[in-house]
Amino acid sequence: MGYPMAGHLQRAGHTVTVYNRTAAKAQQWASEYGGSAAATPAQAVRDADIVAACVGNDDDLRSIVLGEHGAFAGMKADAVFVDHTTASADVARELYAAAREKGLHFVDAPVSGGEAGAKNGVLTIMCGGDAPAFERVRATLGAYGRAVTRIGEAGAGQLAKMVNQICIAGLVQGLSEAINFGQRAGLDMPLVLDVINKGAAASWQMDNRGQTMIDGKFDFGFAVDWMRKDLGLCLAEAQRNGVSLPVTALVDQFYGDVQALGGSRWDTSSLIHRLRVLSGKA
Repeated sequence: MGYPMAGHLQRAGHTVTVYNRTAAKAQQWASEYGGSAAATPAQAVRDADIVAACVGNDDDLRSIVLGEHGAFAGMKADAVFVDHTTASADVARELYAAAREKGLHFVDAPVSGGEAGAKNGVLTIMCGGDAPAFERVRATLGAYGRAVTRIGEAGAGQLAKMVNQICIAGLVQGLSEAINFGQRAGLDMPLVLDVINKGAAASWQMDNRGQTMIDGKFDFGFAVDWMRKDLGLCLAEAQRNGVSLPVTALVDQFYGDVQALGGSRWDTSSLIHRLRVLSGKA
């Protein structure tokens, strides 16, 4: 995700220095886009007005932000750190507080749109943090975001992303069941999806994953492993808030079944494969 996002910034005319925990990837990016690479986060952010990060989880984020060689150690006063990681609201609030203590700003800004959205520069970006800091970065984030919106205070971006993932989980399971049902009934499912996609059942998932689910193709970037991580964040937050997420919890278990079937790196639309296995039609 971060690789093409940084590329859009460079192409938009910004001076970009990158850091990656795999140094060869940073060097490859610099060769491809013409920016530069640094050996540590602290070195990469030196003199930057805006710092953007996209890693895997809470611990990954802390590892590049905190400590002697972390980003906060190298950022100049009043700079803004924008975090595109899908992480917990708790870590967003933690790092927001740590940033303010150092005279820095922190905006949690998880994204939706997947690898294709990052490559095409059309991500949806949900932001939490102070309004003035958000306004300073909004135009810059437009280099790879078609919708950049402040949801509320620190952590609100992460909570909005949880809402997004809860919606997706239910939609993909429903679409999987519908396609599997239709195929078992002997229907021409490409035709059926074309028809119902003009009505109330229409969705991004149907538009972009309906045919590939029919074809049993699941190589589209956002892996089941990552979806389970995201749903785990949703379920943990729900437990703290006393909210019931029965469908989300069930779909999370179904993704666990997909992992057991060898689909850890398959796209999230692979839920249909589980149904086909259960029906003996995989």
